[in-house]
Amino acid sequence: QVQLVESGGGLVQAGGSLRLSCAASGKIFSINYMGWYRQAPGKQRELVAAIPSLGRASYADFVKGRFTISRDNAKNTVYLQMNSLKPEDTAVYYCNLDRGGGIAYWGKGTLVTVSP
Repeated sequence: QVQLVESGGGLVQAGGSLRLSCAASGKIFSINYMGWYRQAPGKQRELVAAIPSLGRASYADFVKGRFTISRDNAKNTVYLQMNSLKPEDTAVYYCNLDRGGGIAYWGKGTLVTVSP
């Protein structure tokens, strides 16, 4: 099994910054990509950013220029630096690890609340 543990969420004022971390452990044989999703109350889960083992990261349009995803392959850890946060960024943020072949794992989520 693979475990994903997120950290770094919290309460911040609009315009502020937070850095999320997600550490993967367990039987990690290969990683296709790691990413961050979010789910706001009453809304569907949506992709925020993803970074493959090789290649460039991709971002949802609503975070481009504000969020940066990065990855430490040696530590099986992915980060999400969130700057210029807006109230509409309030959501539970979930870490995702995709091994390919339809196998993916999710963290339990970390709450990010942005006050006006």
